[in-house]
Amino acid sequence: MKRFKVVTLGCRTNQYESQAYTDQLRQMGYVPALDGEEADLCVVNTCTVTESADRSSRYQIRSLLRENPKAKVAVTGCMAESASDLLRGMDERIEIVPNKQKDQLVAQVLPEEENFPEFHIQAFDAHTRAFVKVQDGCDSYCTYCIIPYVRGRSRSRTIDDVLVESRKLVANGFKEIVLTGINIGDFEDQGKRLADLVRAVDQIEGLQRLRISSIDPDEIDEDLRDAVLNGRCTCPSMHIVLQSGSNVVLKRMNRKYTRQIFIQTVEELVRLKPDFTLTTDVIVGFPGESDADFADTMELVGALPFAKIHMFPYSRRERTRAALYPNQVPPDVINQRKQALLRLAEQRGFALRNQFVGRTMSVLLEQSEEARPGFISGHTDNFLRVWVRSGSYRPNDLIDVELVANEPDGLIGIPR
Repeated sequence: MKRFKVVTLGCRTNQYESQAYTDQLRQMGYVPALDGEEADLCVVNTCTVTESADRSSRYQIRSLLRENPKAKVAVTGCMAESASDLLRGMDERIEIVPNKQKDQLVAQVLPEEENFPEFHIQAFDAHTRAFVKVQDGCDSYCTYCIIPYVRGRSRSRTIDDVLVESRKLVANGFKEIVLTGINIGDFEDQGKRLADLVRAVDQIEGLQRLRISSIDPDEIDEDLRDAVLNGRCTCPSMHIVLQSGSNVVLKRMNRKYTRQIFIQTVEELVRLKPDFTLTTDVIVGFPGESDADFADTMELVGALPFAKIHMFPYSRRERTRAALYPNQVPPDVINQRKQALLRLAEQRGFALRNQFVGRTMSVLLEQSEEARPGFISGHTDNFLRVWVRSGSYRPNDLIDVELVANEPDGLIGIPR
């Protein structure tokens, strides 16, 4: 019996693709290698969005080479594009699969096999929400980002193809689907846009929650806003990318919106749906970011209903325009700003959750990674973390809970 290992770094799109490899290999008779077992095939889906991601990718590749001395090792993902020669030089067993050939990876590394399954997912291991990739690539060319160079131009799946895959996931027991991509706001299928896709998936019988992943504020037009806020099972929460609260920095980043557009977009969503919350990404220490620029970011974060903020220290990437910018921010200043923003983000998240204490809300339970013995956690439809005593409850249970207390790591709920 042949065994495989798949290691994933980076974004939700990578997670989707790695799940597709897992499902393909299982259908071909391969089984996942358990801890301590050697694999016949290892797949590493790399990330290169930061230097830290590069280091993690190299570490995972070296570990698999060492622990699986007889295995074929396929390396794909964004670092495989940006540093292919470096990776090939690590070991002669490494086979590089470019991003544009990702859907052919299994066929490429296992040419002796026949009848390869489709590059689709049927499940999402260890998750209660399933990520469905609907788009790849990016045309934006933000000055700090290498992704357009390693993922290529924007391209979309068809709505019909997404529906077929999503129906299979629902039939296999998934209650929540997240539509994801590299720049999902670019989705286009024969004149139909993201709002049309959301409405189509929203009608799948048995689906109970639908989210869209990371999107820019200028891509949330009236049609998409209507599809999200007035859908049958769409969730009143979105990951809307900020990156900076300073117009000066946003312009130097080549972002297509201003802080005013971001604020207006969120305020309109909250006006139409008062329970609406958002998560976001912020880059700290972009070249030339002044104290005043950072203060603009802190002011904006303090004014809007952020449930969670993903904070990234600026990471210089070769081939990007920002790598050549003057006035690189010193590491100690970046760290100070990082700590200040993280403290504010925690305070804002706590204050937001406080507003929901006393409410009864629906929670989809998940397999939590956090250590809270005797409890299991999940999220409300507007993405607030809730802890309940585990008892007889299991991941993927959708239950109503009364929110009775707020703690630093989430709300405490009592099942009703």
